[in-house]
Amino acid sequence: MAALHCGAVLCYVLFMFQHNDISRTELSESTAYSPSRHNKNPRFLCVCLNPVIQKTLVFKTIEPGEVNRTGNWRIDVAGKGIIPTRILTQLGEKAVHLTQLGGPTREWFLAMCAEDNIAIEWVESGALIRFCTTLIEESTGHATELVEESLPVAPSTSDALVERFASLVDAQTAVLLSGTVATGIAPGTMARFARLAADAGASLYLDIKKQDLLECLKFHPVCAKPNLEELAQTLGISYEEVRDEKPARALVAETSRRFFEEYGTYLVVTRGARPTLYWDGRMLCEEPVQSVQVKNPIGSGDAFGAGIARILERGGSIYEAVKEGTRLGALNAAQLKPGTILS
Repeated sequence: MAALHCGAVLCYVLFMFQHNDISRTELSESTAYSPSRHNKNPRFLCVCLNPVIQKTLVFKTIEPGEVNRTGNWRIDVAGKGIIPTRILTQLGEKAVHLTQLGGPTREWFLAMCAEDNIAIEWVESGALIRFCTTLIEESTGHATELVEESLPVAPSTSDALVERFASLVDAQTAVLLSGTVATGIAPGTMARFARLAADAGASLYLDIKKQDLLECLKFHPVCAKPNLEELAQTLGISYEEVRDEKPARALVAETSRRFFEEYGTYLVVTRGARPTLYWDGRMLCEEPVQSVQVKNPIGSGDAFGAGIARILERGGSIYEAVKEGTRLGALNAAQLKPGTILS
């Protein structure tokens, strides 16, 4: 019965690839990423179109339905573009973040970026910056994330972002596209970035999902790094069908092989506390998650992605890149501040 289930998953994956308007290309040295293409002085442009101010509150225990008080809390700039920029900066790399900002908390956001030495480029959005809140319960080790959806940005925001991106990308060696996009961002904006990056000769790294991910594949990204649930969403498969070990491996093996053969793209799939799965160009590999005393897991996936991009840009192998991503993800989880590897 399990074999039939795995077979059904693989058949569905094949069907999705045949019906998503993704053209097939032949793998060649021009599309497959080679460590010989490394740059000794990489420069990273990290893009996320859904900025956030993150509030983290720590409780010994949380009593549902009661008043819960704590003196242990912090506020930071965070989100899937800020975090890799901060991590890369802390590692001594040159990195800049591009996003949209608006509302009365914009100057506060920029001040917090300055405190963290985060270089940031932004355009006016006409929309308040959202807040997200992490509730950490020390007695159970649970971290609960309360996520605000974004308010609609001004109609001109997408074109302004693409224009600013175009002015920046020629000076970069690598582009990291991360996260979801705010309400009002025009469909296809991520693909516009990917096309400009390809035209500029910059390496492309993806931490996005669904149609944004599929539309960017034709620009031959070096690596795509969804988690397992995001990969299932991208392929239109129920996460419940593939979350167990056998169907997860079947899904990742087939999808990652196709990504590599058709686009020269490494697919790296994180799975929380379970081993990360990835394709090395020949076979499915795994990397166990490092054991660490977790204080706050928020941002560990983004730290992981920063590590992959950094090592591959410096000429390392996919094995070395995944190991470094795993190391940085663990370092982040050991800090209370989301998206940092420094105490």
